[in-house]
Amino acid sequence: MQRQEFLQQLWLDYVHLHPELGALRVWPTDAPAEYLALLTLNHGHYAASTVLPTLQHFGYRPVERYAMADRGLLATLLAAPDDGAWLMLGELQLNTLPRSARQALKTLVDIAHPADARGQNLLCRGRPWPMPDWQTFQLLEMAHPLAAWLAVMGPRLHHAGFDSERLGHELDELDQQLRQTGLIGSSDRYHGVFPISPLLNYRFYPTCSRRMAFAEGDEHRIALGGLALVQKCLPSYAERAAELLLPQHTRCKIA
Repeated sequence: MQRQEFLQQLWLDYVHLHPELGALRVWPTDAPAEYLALLTLNHGHYAASTVLPTLQHFGYRPVERYAMADRGLLATLLAAPDDGAWLMLGELQLNTLPRSARQALKTLVDIAHPADARGQNLLCRGRPWPMPDWQTFQLLEMAHPLAAWLAVMGPRLHHAGFDSERLGHELDELDQQLRQTGLIGSSDRYHGVFPISPLLNYRFYPTCSRRMAFAEGDEHRIALGGLALVQKCLPSYAERAAELLLPQHTRCKIA
């Protein structure tokens, strides 16, 4: 698989899950995202240490590593080899979950067929293990919302982030247009997956909840992800907005 094919599969999976985002015409459909937020967990073939070599094979270069102990996350920022979207790979640390939730998620993940637990398309092929039952989902959601999300979604693209400056508009202008489509954004910097740096203006737009069939056949509506808008507070910064996404105090050295 080549990088463009990988990105295409990521995007097709994303808009399949969020058709309202695929139908957006607020900006050109071929406008590049500033970053793509990917989620995985530190277990088996899904660990970042296993996934990163594949991303590097596609030409992405790890530039920063971040640790968010309060969220149980390690994150790696990867620069694109061109002007395209950078990647933010978030890895949920299972040992930060309560024992019952940790064991429930590991048990579920370990059911995956070995052939579905590896490969270059691991992040864009969908959930490789069976759907959890509703009780397991609720247990995981109480322990950590991202644990519940991973149980239902698998290692995947959580949301795409767009830089309003690169789109040629002010963030507030795009925010108003998105509101007209029914997407209501939150400026809470702790609303999305990662804490957001004060160097950026930020909006996160959760998509409509979607009805999902759980393991025992019962259906429930759950939130699956969303869309983000960012804009540098000081346009004079030479860095890409993706480089300023996470707060400075969360940075740590790449071993």
